[in-house]
Amino acid sequence: MPLDVEPPAPPELDTAVDASDYDDVDVDTSEYRREELEAFLQDGAWEQAFTEWAETSDLDETAFEIVRELGLVDQFDFFWDDFAQRVGYHAPGLPEDWRERSLHPDLNSWDTVSGINAGMAELGRTVSETLKADYVDWQTDPDLPDDLPEFGDE
Repeated sequence: MPLDVEPPAPPELDTAVDASDYDDVDVDTSEYRREELEAFLQDGAWEQAFTEWAETSDLDETAFEIVRELGLVDQFDFFWDDFAQRVGYHAPGLPEDWRERSLHPDLNSWDTVSGINAGMAELGRTVSETLKADYVDWQTDPDLPDDLPEFGDE
């Protein structure tokens, strides 16, 4: 069943963040082109990708309300990975000690936590793919290796 919610505002991307500091990201660049990616997000890429993601998301409205109230959407990061010629992303998630930290009154099961974490990763992948397919037209290097890992592979 599709997630029936209005798309939130796109995240603002912090140009000062070094994407190589993320545990789940491996990039070899210093030019992340976040300002351009943020403009694409504001110009429709975010809404387009969010709508596509919501059509198949396993999150329900209650779980998405937790996402909104915790400000997780604002914690997304998208950046250009010049070496791999792709839009990389870092998806926010809930920590393992969510229960001890009492993050949200409606957050009461590992099922909900893992669903939110998986949903945020899938949203990040969808936005990344939308940006690359429909918005980014930067030069590509034809000499790239064919065996680069894909973001979001499980």
